Amino acid sequence: MTEIIHESEIRFDARDGYELSGLIIAPDAPKAAVLVSSGTGFPKELYRRMARQGAAMGYACLLYDYRGIGGSAPQQMKGFKADIVDWGRLDFAAALDRAQALAPAGPLYTLGHSVGGHLPGFADNGLTPAAHALVSCGTGYWGAHEPGYKPTALFFWLVYGPACLALTGHIPAGGGWGGMALPRGVFEQWRRWAFKPGYFGDELGELRPHCFDRITAPIRDWTFSDDTLASRRAAQDLLAIYSAAETQLLRLEPSEIGAPGVGHFGAFKQPAQGFWPMPFSWFDQVSRGAESDPGPASVADAVSRPAP
Repeated sequence: MTEIIHESEIRFDARDGYELSGLIIAPDAPKAAVLVSSGTGFPKELYRRMARQGAAMGYACLLYDYRGIGGSAPQQMKGFKADIVDWGRLDFAAALDRAQALAPAGPLYTLGHSVGGHLPGFADNGLTPAAHALVSCGTGYWGAHEPGYKPTALFFWLVYGPACLALTGHIPAGGGWGGMALPRGVFEQWRRWAFKPGYFGDELGELRPHCFDRITAPIRDWTFSDDTLASRRAAQDLLAIYSAAETQLLRLEPSEIGAPGVGHFGAFKQPAQGFWPMPFSWFDQVSRGAESDPGPASVADAVSRPAP
């Protein structure tokens, strides 16, 4: 019998009352809930097709836009106050509560793309999910990018971004920045971290409260060999920040999921549909307490566990 999938747009309040835009994609009787958190500058709609795959497998998915992005952007970006920590403490945390209500009797999971995989540790309810699936997640330290991307990163941080702030007060959509418009505070915090080898991990003492060192739910990060941003080193560095969790890094070739290329955000596009079931199948394994099977041996690039 084909599962009937429902989609509904919602508005809900962040922790501080700021109104956020969300999209629920769910079957009639979900067995669990998944909060899908976007990469920086990507609208929630990018993740719709993958969420429909999750709904077909029994998962109620909540997609949402962070403050300043897409459906959660203000009418006037200039002067708008927001940064990445706000996205975690205020937006992600509220969205996680909203997602849990979609399947209150079942487990709760997160699926984060890029910066979406950074946010659980900033949330006051970050210990709630049963597992975290990360996609193309690494730190944003410029020195950890693949060599061919480093000149582009430096140009963005040192030339293009500052020029945009001087002219408009924010990072406009398009042009030398391929995503949606970004608030000044997001760019400035992101740039500061980008020049620290440990990224935001080098500031955890100043960023309290956080729970990066207390999250024990399993974390799996799927990355791709043609992603010049989320390199192997960048992904390993991010997983090390979740110091209490059992973490696993998978490095896939695009051909293994039937895609000609994936890069940093292609995992959510039609050519990469062979990847879409993988995080939800892993959630199935976690819920059963089954042994974690990464798939073909060639994709199991690295496994790390907390020290005893």
